[in-house]
Amino acid sequence: MSALRRVGLISDTHDLLRPEARDYLAGCDAIVHAGDICNLAVLTELRAIAPVTAVRGNNDRGTWAERLPVHEFLRIEDVWIYAIHDLAQIDIDPAAAQVGVVVHGHSHQPSSSLRDGVLFVNPGSAGPRRFELPISCGELLIHGRSVAVRLRTLI
Repeated sequence: MSALRRVGLISDTHDLLRPEARDYLAGCDAIVHAGDICNLAVLTELRAIAPVTAVRGNNDRGTWAERLPVHEFLRIEDVWIYAIHDLAQIDIDPAAAQVGVVVHGHSHQPSSSLRDGVLFVNPGSAGPRRFELPISCGELLIHGRSVAVRLRTLI
């Protein structure tokens, strides 16, 4: 019997893990960070909350970042999640690969849309404010094959 799983979504922290983001992600079963982490300490803090799947963003540099994949697959319940930082660099057909959710970042703009049966989610930026864009995170609520997404403006 499957259980409801809460997967936290975060991106573009740019070396800043805000307390509001930590509080929002508390209690997650897993966390996906869609890149532009900029400091291993951010991942260390997130790993204290839940297991983390992270991908490298265009601002992730140095030895620690070289170990991060550019894209990653993760299975939660009966749902395949594909994480990548910049959606323009996607190298698969998610629907053909039976991916249920694509998590991405880069634009700092939170968004969620359904395309060809695949949910595309950008949790926005949880790091330093850029222009007038919100500071945000997101979550997936997964039960078996069912997925719901929620995006949350933190500040």
